[in-house]
Amino acid sequence: MQHLNEHVIPVKTYFIVYLSLMVLLVVTVAVAFNNFGPFNLSIAMGVAVVKTVLIVLYFMHMKYSPKLIWLYAGAGFFWLFMLILLTMGDYLSRGWVPSIN
Repeated sequence: MQHLNEHVIPVKTYFIVYLSLMVLLVVTVAVAFNNFGPFNLSIAMGVAVVKTVLIVLYFMHMKYSPKLIWLYAGAGFFWLFMLILLTMGDYLSRGWVPSIN
């Protein structure tokens, strides 16, 4: 079965993305070992989002996919965001009501 929208990505692009991911890995480790106060989580999440975007666009070939595939991927990430948001809301609010014991 041949795909109508085959697109060959040059090896140079994969190499650049790989090097970018390695640099972001070093940034993640550096942030983990240093104290940036309340910004530690924000920096780590920002780096994680950038790494995720690079992987989805290039290694999963989303950059050259049809718009319908983009819609499905966006719906999946929206669902993941909602699951994390609701779980964190429950986790962070557990100490608000004093326990009976």
